Amino acid sequence: MIDGIAIRSFEPRDQAACARLYQDGLLGGAIAENDTGIDIDDIAGAYMDGRGSHFWVAADAGGSVVGMIGVQQHDAGEGEIRRLRVASDFQRRGIGAALLTRAVEYCRENGILKLTLDTWIDRDHALGVFRRFNFVHQRTRESNGKQSLTFYLDIYGSEDQDHQHEA
Repeated sequence: MIDGIAIRSFEPRDQAACARLYQDGLLGGAIAENDTGIDIDDIAGAYMDGRGSHFWVAADAGGSVVGMIGVQQHDAGEGEIRRLRVASDFQRRGIGAALLTRAVEYCRENGILKLTLDTWIDRDHALGVFRRFNFVHQRTRESNGKQSLTFYLDIYGSEDQDHQHEA
């Protein structure tokens, strides 16, 4: 727990709050051309099926969802970080790092050895968190005049660096 914020598994009652977080985090308020957002319409079905995927929320002391993150396993041993969001009023408090820590722990526990994620270049605070976790920049793409960065983390080789991001 971080300053009254608990990281827990997604529950169906969190659906509407997660949809709001997702919508609030869209650049320009619109879904990118390389995304459908369909997983957000059915988080339980997309992440909670027990096949290497999972979704967590960060909830404040009153139970309000203030952050979220998902892991989807697409191929054996490979997963993707999806939908990392923290409500603007709660950013820069370590919530994103706590969510990412839980997601990486889950991957280790479930044999996911390579983890990828992508983000828009103008999300400076997120880029800093990814670097602290030793994610490596893999490529940059342009979509509708914006740059999207793809990162990866080889979890198998990162165990000795676990505590660097806790500082």
